[in-house]
Amino acid sequence: MEAHDTQACRHCGKALQPRSGQGRKREYCDSTCRSAARRTRDRREHVKENLTPLPRQGHIYEATETPAATGLEEAARRLMEQLSTTSTPLDAVAAVRDLARLVDHAMRAEVARARTAGHTWQEIGDVLGSSRQAAFQRFSRPLDPRTGTPMTEKIMPDASDRAAALIADLIETRWEDACRDFDETMAADLGPARLAAVWAQVIGTVGGYEGMGEPAVHQAGDHTVVNVPLSFEAGDLAARVSYDRDGKVSGFYLTPPSTL
Repeated sequence: MEAHDTQACRHCGKALQPRSGQGRKREYCDSTCRSAARRTRDRREHVKENLTPLPRQGHIYEATETPAATGLEEAARRLMEQLSTTSTPLDAVAAVRDLARLVDHAMRAEVARARTAGHTWQEIGDVLGSSRQAAFQRFSRPLDPRTGTPMTEKIMPDASDRAAALIADLIETRWEDACRDFDETMAADLGPARLAAVWAQVIGTVGGYEGMGEPAVHQAGDHTVVNVPLSFEAGDLAARVSYDRDGKVSGFYLTPPSTL
């Protein structure tokens, strides 16, 4: 008894020519379509996103409406309304804040998707303009080998705000305030006078302070670490502030950004 196969080619969609007799079920017109389908699968699995401009990635990944994307669209719409109306400057600040939080959430979701697709931390770091270690520290969810739970669950919620406040105290030469959360070791090694001397050395090396970038927070063992980009008139530095489990400052460094 003869069996007739009239299904469509999985690559081009054209109807397959009827085939009589026994044998494996046909999926493609010929070897050309079979090879093209294999290349498409390989491209989906191994495409280098850092070399593919975002507007051209639609043919690689199907566009999917996600809660993060919906939230970003709404926050962006709200921001445009606030900036184009007679709303107060504080309303605009609140809108920008909401958008920034959603962007960070979307960034983490997309980095996780890139990792699931097999991309390395080096590739992700290249896209973000950072080292692979910095990308890993900011977006990974390493497990604590002692408990098996994600270390990110231990991150101090207000760490970035507190680190920014410490740096603001330095900028405003409030040495005593900058040291108020130091632990005993830090207070003994880096008191107000020593901290003032360090800041003076920084200003003498890279010039006056000009701006602060977005803090990046990660967990390192039992410590929450905040890296804050800083811009000066003659160069850039990064501040690293470490907090222990009690919320005390257990480390403070000013280093070139490339060392983070």
